Amino acid sequence: MRELRVGKNDDGLKLEKFMARTFRTMPPALIRKYIRLKCIRVNGVHGKADTVLQDGDLLKFFISDEFFEKKSSVDYSRITPDFGVVYEDENIILMNKPAGLICQPDDRETYNTLSNQLISYLIKKGEYDPEQENAFVPALCNRIDRNTQGIVIGAKNSQALLLLNDKIKNREIDKGYQCLVFGSPQPSAADCTAYLRKDAATNTVTVSDRKKEGFKEIRTAYRTVATDGKISLLDVTLYTGRTHQIRAHLAHLGYPLLGDTKYGTAKRNEGFPFRFQALSSCRLTFSFADEGGVLHYLKGKTFTVSPFFADWEICKDLIKKN
Repeated sequence: MRELRVGKNDDGLKLEKFMARTFRTMPPALIRKYIRLKCIRVNGVHGKADTVLQDGDLLKFFISDEFFEKKSSVDYSRITPDFGVVYEDENIILMNKPAGLICQPDDRETYNTLSNQLISYLIKKGEYDPEQENAFVPALCNRIDRNTQGIVIGAKNSQALLLLNDKIKNREIDKGYQCLVFGSPQPSAADCTAYLRKDAATNTVTVSDRKKEGFKEIRTAYRTVATDGKISLLDVTLYTGRTHQIRAHLAHLGYPLLGDTKYGTAKRNEGFPFRFQALSSCRLTFSFADEGGVLHYLKGKTFTVSPFFADWEICKDLIKKN
């Protein structure tokens, strides 16, 4: 028999979800079996799958000891955070993710990710100790493409994570983008609707003006900030958040991003200094519809970062001349 004390970051979790997060090597079917066989007690009472846990509850587990071994495949001490801190408090952190860094593990990179860098950063600051937590792990609340630079939100505790996930779902956190494109969009500002289909095998998307089977609606608004007729700096707002939406939609309209050879062409990008597409998620506003709960102090606040291409000479000249 082993005991665990429920902490504040586990408050409000149902027993089945708590076990899934705490015993990550335990199959879901076995979790349900242990609960059904009354192998878990909550404050001396047999727990049910939907038993809601509270801070301070004492859990007793009559299960195999092997599941209590906390072995991480990641050595966080060897990970060096490579993001800029835009804003930070006891609940959240806003990170300026560099282009080229992936947010979450994929089939190409499982180690050096922004999510792991966040955990490493908080461990080194003494704000997170994996050994002292049961189920909670600091997490990213949103993500942007590997080769896109910009603001990503990290939650330091479960209250902030749950609240931010809800706000993002209800579109109460607004994001703004800037990018450099080939050409001079006509009209200079527009709110455009199209349809997009993702091909998971090639990690590319196709955009159509007409609705087709398998295509989902996308809506992208852009405004020309500056242009010399050949290159334009655009401010972009997404009303839907599909894979590669900005890159693919603007290319479909005839204005591919500089540095983007997936939806543009390598030939057209010859001579330009970008390893990645010239796209930045550079503005974030907390547009809460209510008071904002534990994050009430962020309501109405906007945070910005400078796009990585802002110091490029032609970009500076564009802004200066326009």
